[in-house]
Amino acid sequence: MSQDTDETTEETPTDETTTAEATTEETTTAEATEHGDGDSPVTSQTVEAIFDAVAAVAPEIREGLPGRRVYLDEENPSGEEVLAADVHADDLLCDRLTAIDGVGGYASEEGESVVDAGEGFAVTCDPLDGSSNLASNNAMGTIVGVYDAELPATGDAVVAAGYVLYGPITTMVVARDRVTEYLVHDDGSREELTQITLPEEPTVYGFGGRVPDWPEDVADYVSAVESELKLRYGGAMVGDVNQVLTYGGVFAYPALRSNPEGKLRHQFEGNPMAYIVETAGGRSSDGSQSILDAPAEALHGRIPVYVGNEDLIDRLEATVGT
Repeated sequence: MSQDTDETTEETPTDETTTAEATTEETTTAEATEHGDGDSPVTSQTVEAIFDAVAAVAPEIREGLPGRRVYLDEENPSGEEVLAADVHADDLLCDRLTAIDGVGGYASEEGESVVDAGEGFAVTCDPLDGSSNLASNNAMGTIVGVYDAELPATGDAVVAAGYVLYGPITTMVVARDRVTEYLVHDDGSREELTQITLPEEPTVYGFGGRVPDWPEDVADYVSAVESELKLRYGGAMVGDVNQVLTYGGVFAYPALRSNPEGKLRHQFEGNPMAYIVETAGGRSSDGSQSILDAPAEALHGRIPVYVGNEDLIDRLEATVGT
């Protein structure tokens, strides 16, 4: 806040004025924090602690993969088969994250409801995104969202998001006011590698779902961009979005003929990845608006997901939004 000063005449503010200004400043700070824009020391420390914990547990998750490649006789709340590795990763993340002072709840794709941890941020996890790739030994990862609201919540409540990618090396990408890539060491510490902004010239695209199940407008869009971009699709959202952040382009798991809501979960995948891509200078969309503006219907609700360079998402909305 700026104010005019007079070198020759100095006014001493009254107690009433001082109190009013202090009240206004406190209100502004509270409103910023409520909408996820505040970055108080407490907020910063808690967010750092969350991603320190995610980095620390990442080697344990990775080391536990070889012996957990079998499906269990159960389904998650979305009706999908569950690998032993999914449950192992979920258990580790839940234990570590709910132990953090300032984390009030934990929710994952593997759990029916939010785990109450007291007062503080709600943390969402897709503990092992792309776990079906485990049998073929392809990329997978962990997706994390930090919400300053009770779940389910809209994207404007996201204060930070990130993912771990278990590729040839283990890396972690974290978005707050900027997007940072870290190397995750074997001891669980993280080392900053680079700041990420979406390249201006897009290179890659990848769309999930069976092609015959794509609506006609989605197929039309892909036909228009496939002559400009290289196809890169690996079946794990973390790997495919990481390609887009690295090379520029568009990733989507679109609305389908058989499922207009698509496949990806709004709270666990849609909002966190949209936040990361938008923070990196790109756009997200559910086909008509930013994913971060889409209403939050249910904890395990699904949403069509389109993320990438602004021009490509603008063109997509012009095609599928008609």
